[in-house]
Amino acid sequence: MNNPPQSQNRLWLLPVLSGVLIGTSYIPFLPWASPFCFVPLWIFWQRQTSLKNVFFGGLITSFIFTWIGFNWVTYLLHEFAQLDWPLAALGMMAFALLAHLFVPLAGVLWFLGQRQYQWSERLSLGLMALITALCEAYSLTLFDWNFGYSWYGANLPIYHWAEAVGFRGLSAATILANLPLYYVWRKRKHSGGPILLAIVASGFLLLNLSGIWLKNRLPPPDAHLTALLVQGNIGNSEKLAAELGNGYPKAIIKTYTDLTDKALAATKTKIDFALWPETAFPALLGEDFKFKDYPLILSEFLKDRQLALVTGAYSIDRPSRMITNSLFVLDQNGEIVPPHYSKTILLAFGEYIPGEGIFPQIRDWLPPTGQFARGAGPTTLLKLKGYLMGAQICYESLFPQFARSLADLGAQFIVNATNDSWYGMWQEPYQHMYMTLARGVEFRRPVLRATNTGISAVSLASGEILERSPLHEEWTGVYEIPYLKNPPATFYQRWFWLVPSLLWGTLAILIGIGRNSARKKAKLAGETDQPNYKAS
Repeated sequence: MNNPPQSQNRLWLLPVLSGVLIGTSYIPFLPWASPFCFVPLWIFWQRQTSLKNVFFGGLITSFIFTWIGFNWVTYLLHEFAQLDWPLAALGMMAFALLAHLFVPLAGVLWFLGQRQYQWSERLSLGLMALITALCEAYSLTLFDWNFGYSWYGANLPIYHWAEAVGFRGLSAATILANLPLYYVWRKRKHSGGPILLAIVASGFLLLNLSGIWLKNRLPPPDAHLTALLVQGNIGNSEKLAAELGNGYPKAIIKTYTDLTDKALAATKTKIDFALWPETAFPALLGEDFKFKDYPLILSEFLKDRQLALVTGAYSIDRPSRMITNSLFVLDQNGEIVPPHYSKTILLAFGEYIPGEGIFPQIRDWLPPTGQFARGAGPTTLLKLKGYLMGAQICYESLFPQFARSLADLGAQFIVNATNDSWYGMWQEPYQHMYMTLARGVEFRRPVLRATNTGISAVSLASGEILERSPLHEEWTGVYEIPYLKNPPATFYQRWFWLVPSLLWGTLAILIGIGRNSARKKAKLAGETDQPNYKAS
């Protein structure tokens, strides 16, 4: 569509609007605009004749919503990378440009297909929505968020459908729901618009009501445990100094033992085990180190109180002799219960440097950066007193395939140890909490999450979140947690690849329809161009 220059300039407000709608619909905001946040951008794309404009329209949208929804990266760069605020802001700008390129990529792929095959309007819009959903599902980003988590953050019952399609499936459904609302806007001046809007609203209501039904049909728990979660609120400077071997480990251990003692004194309930956060024990732990000073202090503490403990700690990977970020179980006598778990999905530039194996000199160019060995993955469970615990450390909670492996192994519940101290108080702690506890909804198992600075919490198989810790305060919480000894597999667990298969299959069918239609048009055009000879 050709528009006057002034009208074309105003069109650029549409991708800006989409960026604002997406950014203000993600945690900690309510998902108020999620079902129609892409509509302005899609209107903009439909009116473009230039690939460059389509790309930059998508880039504007992704840049704006990244600034709004993920501006905690600025604080991270200042706190973790020790960058001055102006440099941290520049780093945030680079992140906003690169973090969510799935939006402009979706526009480019749609535009190239439209130009090649001249799809009909309905087919074009359907493919636009589907390509956007697929690009979002396979986007490369350090923080693997999606639109589905916002429904959990808002506590709307629709989130229970994650047990069937996962939060990634809910995210795809949310993006695809923008398509009927696009038509609502198109038909807003006709009777069809309000009717379609009523259908969409009724469908949304039905999904929420059925979500309540899904929750109510969960099998009743047949066991329970009592756990003590401890949040030490250790400052970044102390943690970094301990990691680099420059002091503070004794003071950090004392903080955690004192908090644990206070919690034990304040409760009359028998504690089955305590859970400390990621690297809460700031020294090497394992069979090779159990007679060292700090492990002995910890072992005597637990033995004296007859308290079992699950704690984050450091260890050594024997083949590589590199440090690991690990999770250990110690029984009530202070003895290590094998096997322990070592973190597998490491954080780039925090626990390893990408490309270092190929170009070792990269480490010389960067300030001191963690260099950790990778664990073997979710191949075994932590065990204590008959409990079967699935272990996750921090970032690993963002990946549903990781939690699925734990569920397949028979995990009765998931224990997650995290350190979010580098991210501030505004957005990331809430986003990370919901993304972690979401795994419990997908596989219907409780999740116990202990963090260094918050938010520590427990969620049940029903998705209900129990008491949440305050941010950046010392805190302890005692939880009574019902669970199933033999939890059944959810539909999502059994049919993990169903939604991606349906999306890719639908894309292939629609593209096939488009190509077939294009061939018919070309054939018809060729026949029309043939000279019409008559017999003499």
